[in-house]
Amino acid sequence: MTDNSINVLVIGSGGREHALVWKIAQSPLVKKVYCAPGNAGMEGVAKLVPIGADELGNLLLFADENDIDLTVVGPEAPLVAGLVDAFENAGLMVVGPRKAAAMLEGSKVFMKGVLTRAGVPTARYEVHTSRSEAVAALQRFGAAVVIKADGLAAGKGVVVAKSRDEAVTAIDDMVVKKVFGPAGEKIILEETLIGEEASILAFCDGKNVIMMPSSQDHKRIGDGDTGPNTGGMGAYSPAPVITPELSDWIEKNVMLETLSTMAGEGNPYKGILYAGIMITAEGPKVLEFNCRFGDPECQPLMRRMKSDIVPVLFSIAEGDLSNTQVEWTEEPAVGVVMASKGYPGDYEKGKPISGLEEANGSPGAVVFHSGTKKGPAGEIVTNGGRVLCVTATGVTVGQAINRAYEAAGKIKFEGAVYRKDIGRRALER
Repeated sequence: MTDNSINVLVIGSGGREHALVWKIAQSPLVKKVYCAPGNAGMEGVAKLVPIGADELGNLLLFADENDIDLTVVGPEAPLVAGLVDAFENAGLMVVGPRKAAAMLEGSKVFMKGVLTRAGVPTARYEVHTSRSEAVAALQRFGAAVVIKADGLAAGKGVVVAKSRDEAVTAIDDMVVKKVFGPAGEKIILEETLIGEEASILAFCDGKNVIMMPSSQDHKRIGDGDTGPNTGGMGAYSPAPVITPELSDWIEKNVMLETLSTMAGEGNPYKGILYAGIMITAEGPKVLEFNCRFGDPECQPLMRRMKSDIVPVLFSIAEGDLSNTQVEWTEEPAVGVVMASKGYPGDYEKGKPISGLEEANGSPGAVVFHSGTKKGPAGEIVTNGGRVLCVTATGVTVGQAINRAYEAAGKIKFEGAVYRKDIGRRALER
């Protein structure tokens, strides 16, 4: 790799992809960054390509015809659909797990099986396919039980039921009404884990891992973790609940054990591995695996990454991280998601956004776009449930929080909603 010689394609259109494009574009190795389909916020740093993240054939054709040296996949759906298999089979360099390995996120039943075989601590669970069996099984889990659809459900296929009635409703929604379609053909009943959750991400080459700093997501729409679950309303890094000792334990007993088990079964895992981990009174337990960067965790993590990301991504694609080093800044980073009124339910699009330049000019702040597009007059308008992720760094987590909210306060669009307590847990510690 020589300076200014590499063309990179990022696939996806959210805040995670904007953060990746922003970081990749800083590399002296990179000649041009493309993003398919991208969003309005990326236009200064990437050339947008009007191809959807699910159009595997068209993406492959584009990469082939435009001398793409490296493709980075943002969302889970194309990974679970086999995009990496198609690119690798065509001799192209790509970052992400192959279809069989991406089932760690594509099937919660598959994931639980891997955890069990690897001896990784996780919640007690049962798998069911019929309503009657699942309802009968509720008595084995007590009042509080978690019900999960097996397949991909855009982060919404999990219900933490507080009562039997809530649990039965969730079972009916998934198994009878099929609100998540085929994703609910199998469901998991799981004991409710009590503790504090953290997001642990690692770069993986099939056998080695390079851990990223810890982070913590805020899933619910409302302050104080109230209201319905969302794709994520904000995140910060590092998460003080993860001590250096805990991080080492998770690297050895979760990440490396999982990779070793999968490699031993002829299904090596390459790419980004994201473990949602609950720190319980009995120790860490894995809630879920994701087969890609989290959104919004990616945004604060990219703000903290000192190293050039491109050599790291190439090492993953080549399957060898053994000689790769990654440096991170000590400064904490915080990301506050600004959403459309009504999200995660129905919401309106097309609301003009003002104050973006002022926010980006705030101390320590960078605004990443999640759901935006160009309006008819060239203005930037809302185009999704999660619209922006306003990030900031600071000497302390308190300063990073204040800076993120100061920047968010400069941005205006009709019906803007955001939590006012992102990072509060870190301050309390």
